[in-house]
Amino acid sequence: MLTTRLLHPEILAGLASSGHFSQVFIGDSNFPTAGNRGPNARIVYLNLAPGMIDAVTVLEVLLEMTPVQAATVMQPPADFASLLHAVYREKLGPQVTWTEMERWAFYEKIASPRTTLMIATGEQQRFANLLLEIGVVKPPVT
Repeated sequence: MLTTRLLHPEILAGLASSGHFSQVFIGDSNFPTAGNRGPNARIVYLNLAPGMIDAVTVLEVLLEMTPVQAATVMQPPADFASLLHAVYREKLGPQVTWTEMERWAFYEKIASPRTTLMIATGEQQRFANLLLEIGVVKPPVT
């Protein structure tokens, strides 16, 4: 039996098959996941119902399992402030590089061969999509 909070077998397999510089995508309930899938991406559907299994919960559990060195979000329009972006930045911490990209460039980055895991959530907030870049697991100092 596993002793971590993350028990989902497909997410565990997706993380285990990823490495440094691999990308993990957390999608909101509006994101067309299957149509923006890269050639190496495994899709996990956690979007059972609107609002169920939100993006922040998924991020928190992933951060317990893997190091993140960079995060990318879609740049919202000038008249919209994404509250989730501030939450993501707080959860990720100052050591994680933060980038906002234009919509179509963001979609292209998600569809890259480096994206190995896509998690569709029931997140309902706008501009909640988050692309994480996996960092290095540093060996213990002996």
